[in-house]
Amino acid sequence: MATIKDVARMAGVGTGTASRVVRGKGSVSPDKLERVRQAIDALGYRPSHTARSLLYGRSRMIGVYIPMLSGTFYTAILKIIDAELRGAGLHMMIGFGTGKGEARREAVDGVNLLLERGCDGVIVLTSPLQEEDLALFGERRRRLVALNYDVKSIPGQCFTVDHVLGGRLAARALLEHGHREIAVLAGPWAVQDNVERIEGFMCELEAAGIDTGAMWVSEADFSSSAGWSAAHELLASNTSFTALFCANDEMALGAISCFYEAGLRVPNDVSVIGYDDAPSAAYSAPPLTSVRIPWREMTASAVAELLNLCDGGRRPVVREFPVSLALRASLARPRERATARFKE
Repeated sequence: MATIKDVARMAGVGTGTASRVVRGKGSVSPDKLERVRQAIDALGYRPSHTARSLLYGRSRMIGVYIPMLSGTFYTAILKIIDAELRGAGLHMMIGFGTGKGEARREAVDGVNLLLERGCDGVIVLTSPLQEEDLALFGERRRRLVALNYDVKSIPGQCFTVDHVLGGRLAARALLEHGHREIAVLAGPWAVQDNVERIEGFMCELEAAGIDTGAMWVSEADFSSSAGWSAAHELLASNTSFTALFCANDEMALGAISCFYEAGLRVPNDVSVIGYDDAPSAAYSAPPLTSVRIPWREMTASAVAELLNLCDGGRRPVVREFPVSLALRASLARPRERATARFKE
């Protein structure tokens, strides 16, 4: 591993000069400054994080804020972000909410913390942040990108999809398979993209003449355990239904597990549709029909845009992301009779 003495030797300067360059303190001629920087790069010398920030004017750290550190959904996206950053020679610092406080306040505090820790920029996922919250960040909001939601004041820094269309696609699939008795498991109503997908779903059903006001609808926290609990409540309610739409895949998988334990077969007795098309959806039993969101493409473009904002680069950025339906075995036509009722 290279040392500061190796850097000084290669640059043809004294150790003190090399140290001043690394620490960013003291007078150094432009010629020597450039030689030391070149030696650092050539030798792969790794000064401390603070020293690197002083040396290059950047920390080479990108912050990522997620609402909660649980489940598999955010893990898959974090892996994509990490791979993109490492490919650019940068690293990731994660901030997350605890779920115990007010989500909006946690998001503001989390983003502030990442910026105060010296992150060059921040990626914010599916956040409850609002326009007035961005004003709190001042000029620092120019180094922020929003993933999976829109903020009107920074449209060029937002990367999301048409979630209303995503909801409509799920509803159309159920209608085309002959379902009319449908239950809905929504995510938190405070989450913008959840509201949009449920809105699209309900609008499509209403256009087909279904009374959505009479439907069984419940709210849960996007987790598998919440999906299981909601499905248990649905069965215990004696509601007649042939299909369940879940606002994400984790809740859908939890619901399928509950149905299995209750003696119901998917899709023979009840069809289930999820949302996101997470990696686990294709490998569930049965494989889960899900609205596909192109997370890899969307995330990669969000990272590229943030790096362009940080270093003035011109990395290619895509801004339109198609939504589609991954049709799998969890969806079938309903049987003649209504679904079985849950018995304690």
